Amino acid sequence: MLKSIFDCLPKLRTDGISVQEAERQFGLAPGTVAHIAGTALRKNKKRQFVARASDSLLRVLVLPTPEGLSEIALRDSRQASLVGEYWAAVQKYLETGESSPLHRFKGIHVTGEDGKEISLLTDLDELDRLGAAGVLSFESLYARSA
Repeated sequence: MLKSIFDCLPKLRTDGISVQEAERQFGLAPGTVAHIAGTALRKNKKRQFVARASDSLLRVLVLPTPEGLSEIALRDSRQASLVGEYWAAVQKYLETGESSPLHRFKGIHVTGEDGKEISLLTDLDELDRLGAAGVLSFESLYARSA
């Protein structure tokens, strides 16, 4: 259910749909988003809930490192979005060999709630090695949350 809530928030921000419509689309009970993600929402002039531009909800995300996958707890939705964009670039590279989307992440790191920094892995040889080992497969990314 929490994954669905974190899927709702970007949809609220970008598509401008109502919280109720997002709950319907993601199969959530009425009031679930406001109850769990309340700090990520605000009321507009019409007294309707809308998503804030950013939020500080706790998210545990997975990142590749030379040692394998590592989990990081983030409280910044902007950093979580950056990680999502990074994963899209990694997947594009693994599927097509196109590495240019990864260039913008060189030297970039994310900082976890505990202050620990994880650099976004852009070394193509390391990504190839992890990909060949099956560490970066879609299934392995989500198996950790099951």
